[in-house]
Amino acid sequence: MTYLVSLLLMALIIGLVAVASNPAPYFAALGLVVAAGVGCGVLISHGGSFLSLVLFLIYLGGMLVVFAYSAALAAEPFPESWGDWSVLGYVLVYLMGVGLMMGFFCEGWYEGSWMVIDTFKEFSMLRGDISGVAMMYSSGGAVLVICAWVLLLTLFVVLELTRGLSRGSLRAV
Repeated sequence: MTYLVSLLLMALIIGLVAVASNPAPYFAALGLVVAAGVGCGVLISHGGSFLSLVLFLIYLGGMLVVFAYSAALAAEPFPESWGDWSVLGYVLVYLMGVGLMMGFFCEGWYEGSWMVIDTFKEFSMLRGDISGVAMMYSSGGAVLVICAWVLLLTLFVVLELTRGLSRGSLRAV
């Protein structure tokens, strides 16, 4: 389990470097999806299964709106990719910065500061993050449906706002 958490943390760093290098909105959105998914995987490994699911769904809904807005405003025919030399230089600088910070601040982090959920599984009677799930789905189900409709409405509002002079992402074919 510790190897899986270490792999997830390395993937989180790679996803965040992909967002920070930001060659084009398309690739930055992909980096955000990777970082969100891996970050929720780290939360799951530390015991927050329901929290990570809700965070992932809300975060992906918000990123869908941001991606539609940025893709409509910055539509490039040939966007820069991570293989270009300028972007690769940024990626290497960010990874070297992460390596330097790890060298300075990570002395002895593995000596018992992080415990994964499987370490103390025999002592847990009730998981803390799912104790209110039934109440939220029974009493708050209508609010969840309203929030989903508001996210969908926000998506269409952003698509219409970025249309401009009858040219935008919602085009008649």
